[in-house]
Amino acid sequence: MSTFANPEIIELLKSRFITVAIDQAYHRRQQDDEGDFYRQLASQSPRNNFNGTTQGLYVGTADGKLLGFTNHRSPDRVKQTLTQALNKFKPANFTPPEAKRFDPRWTFQPPKDGLIVRVTAKVLGGYEPTDDIWRKAFQESLSRDNLWVTADEHKALVAGQLSKSLANRFARFHLVDNTRGEPPMWEQADVKSLKLTLADGRISGKFHLETADGKRGFQGDVLGLVETENNQVTRFDVVARGEYWGEGTFTGGAPKGKFPFAVAMTLSDGKDEADKVRPQASRGWIDGYLRSER
Repeated sequence: MSTFANPEIIELLKSRFITVAIDQAYHRRQQDDEGDFYRQLASQSPRNNFNGTTQGLYVGTADGKLLGFTNHRSPDRVKQTLTQALNKFKPANFTPPEAKRFDPRWTFQPPKDGLIVRVTAKVLGGYEPTDDIWRKAFQESLSRDNLWVTADEHKALVAGQLSKSLANRFARFHLVDNTRGEPPMWEQADVKSLKLTLADGRISGKFHLETADGKRGFQGDVLGLVETENNQVTRFDVVARGEYWGEGTFTGGAPKGKFPFAVAMTLSDGKDEADKVRPQASRGWIDGYLRSER
């Protein structure tokens, strides 16, 4: 069982803590109120070099005092960190700081009048059997990301057209195996073929993505449905499925050879906090993400 599927941890977090999930790669760089607060908290932990990753789980007070830290994924270790932090906590009268300064380099928002699409991926087979609980967790994992659609691309979908820019972003940045860690994205030259059409509310086509050395690739088919009402897209359900091969620096442990892999996409309803998370491939370069065909 993964850490945040553990019932005791879920209950602890829901009843005794205010939980926040951030991308530390943004916050350790942000020159604004949120960045200052994060660095104040993290500087008290072993991860206090802000020129490198500060990844981990932090427990702190509203005035920035660190009560606990761990970068271990064991449910027992996380539960221990939370329990010890509660024992250290002493309630005090304090007004939490309000964020008034925002660093525009790291606080960009989804495109106005665009769409947010939830993206989930899974390896469908090919793994060697294992009794190792951590390896098994990775083998059974689902990934989660968000696809951003611009206002112009949204209008095109309403008009029954699939923009080249949207198709290219879909392929380069979301047809990736991110089920075991942060994946390498596809370069433009890796897009060997991409033929997607939208007709009568149905997206269909084929794709072939492959690195120059042939060590990593994904080749398969796409099928999806698009529905609109009152000049708005009300349904965007797309599945890409095929054979994947290879792995990246941070996605080791892939099945050997070619293996079945699928990516599913569905329109966000805005009810999930995770819908607010920026696309993985947009990190530090939103322009490059939205203009992926350049």
